[in-house]
Amino acid sequence: MRRFVRPSRKTLRRGYQALVLLSMLALAPMTWAQLGSAPHRLVAGDDDWTTRVPGAEAALVLGAGLSGGHPTPMLAARLDLAAELYRAGRVRALLLSGDNSRHDYDEPTAMRDYLLARGVPGEVMVLDYAGFDTWDSCVRARQVFGARRLTVVTQAFHLPRAVTLCRTAGLEAFGVGDDSTRQWAAATHAYATRELVATGKALVDAVLLRAEPVFPGPPETSLRTILARAG
Repeated sequence: MRRFVRPSRKTLRRGYQALVLLSMLALAPMTWAQLGSAPHRLVAGDDDWTTRVPGAEAALVLGAGLSGGHPTPMLAARLDLAAELYRAGRVRALLLSGDNSRHDYDEPTAMRDYLLARGVPGEVMVLDYAGFDTWDSCVRARQVFGARRLTVVTQAFHLPRAVTLCRTAGLEAFGVGDDSTRQWAAATHAYATRELVATGKALVDAVLLRAEPVFPGPPETSLRTILARAG
């Protein structure tokens, strides 16, 4: 029978140190996102939440999937918040950024149609068909659409990453999040767990690689035209 050999204290100490180091590396992206966004975000909730949102040129609404060609419940919640910001005069335009990588999947158009049905004027909406991920949406808002000051609208679990990425992209960004735990607790916890990996990728894309979006241009004037018209 093979005799069990107890690891030495030195080996155990090194193993413990390695685990601590790995834990720190795993948490570093989340720390980066949390600290980078902490003063610049809030979760929508009470009746007067819009009064605590700084005025901005536009709300950047990030895509969150379609179901049967219509916004998913989480995406609909984002769009409802953006509509409230517009009606409260906190933004003058809505930049709807989503995935239209194939002809049978068009997030921005579905987002626009949802808002039109709820009374938001079509002339204040700009569609970004190449918002394939959060970093792409933030970079394109700055480089393609010429935005400078935005309110990012998403779910609360996504808010630290979204705000930090937009600020890293050169935008003066504030963020508003929907508290999805109230209606979709299980889905929210699943997405929040995925944020650990997604934020790690975001840190690499935005800080280490300064990656270009899938479609980096050309520049568009639609957002600036709306803002000039709105005064």
